[in-house]
Amino acid sequence: MLALAKRLLRKTLWVAGIFLGITLISFAVIHLAPGSPTDMQTTLNPLATAETRARLEKLYGLDRPLYIQYADWLGKLVRFDFGQSLSGDHRPVWEKIRERLPLTFSMNIVSLLLTLAVAVPIGVVSARRQGGAFDRGATVLVFIGFAMPGFWLALLLMLLFGIYWPVLPISGLTSMDYAALSPLGKAGDLARHLALPIFIYTFGSLAGMSRFLRSSMLEVLRQDYILTARAKGLPERVVIYKHALRNALLPVITILGLSIPGLIGGSVIIESIFALPGLGQLFYQSVMARDYPLIMGNLVLGAVLTLAGNLLADTGYALADPRIRLGGREGA
Repeated sequence: MLALAKRLLRKTLWVAGIFLGITLISFAVIHLAPGSPTDMQTTLNPLATAETRARLEKLYGLDRPLYIQYADWLGKLVRFDFGQSLSGDHRPVWEKIRERLPLTFSMNIVSLLLTLAVAVPIGVVSARRQGGAFDRGATVLVFIGFAMPGFWLALLLMLLFGIYWPVLPISGLTSMDYAALSPLGKAGDLARHLALPIFIYTFGSLAGMSRFLRSSMLEVLRQDYILTARAKGLPERVVIYKHALRNALLPVITILGLSIPGLIGGSVIIESIFALPGLGQLFYQSVMARDYPLIMGNLVLGAVLTLAGNLLADTGYALADPRIRLGGREGA
């Protein structure tokens, strides 16, 4: 029990140290970038003088040394206070993030589930029928998706389904008559607006997931215990889905853990193209405005998701591979 407590303490200290390092580097990098929040308020104002800019910098605390600014920001973060935005309406940072969070998370979670639902069967069937027509066709398809930039595919789909064959909306989250629709109509309207972004998310992730699973399945199917299971006369379905697939999922678990930070970063381009009010668009706008508190709020959320993804990947490994669970218990 004592050993387990020590292990948890070491893990907690490691996570805290990594998190502190991420915030420190991020804080320094965004302040090294050219421009400042005061530029957006003074450059286009013919009445703004150098004295005006100096007063704004003092008001925002930008005239102080960088390490003091970081210490002040870190002190607020300990109290779960992300500060106030320096641009626009000057609302609290967490309030602005909280408004955008559900949309981005919902789209990415739906995309992740769709990717798993399609990539796992493709990877398994491609491994079972290596070199066959299905394997070659799936390889061509997924590599097209892997090589095609998401923003270029988004523009092509917008041109096809929004102009040449106008069946789907290509901008915004809802239609102008959304408020007058029935509950079922509102759900359908949201689905139509999110169909293209979710398809692009899914198509882009499909290649890596299915290829990793195929390679892992091929390696597992060559193992001795698979040959033994087949020699015992077990049904092929049992051999594939109970013995082989469970061990082949380990690389997929790693990808899933690493994909969690992409819930924010991967949404920047797509949300900007489709004008969706999500975290990606908010992050892009904050960078353009040099809104330091809002940028740091998004980066902190990304750091938390990164660390959480690593922890979930470790947990998933333990669930998928009994040897890891037994090793952890013995080590404890």
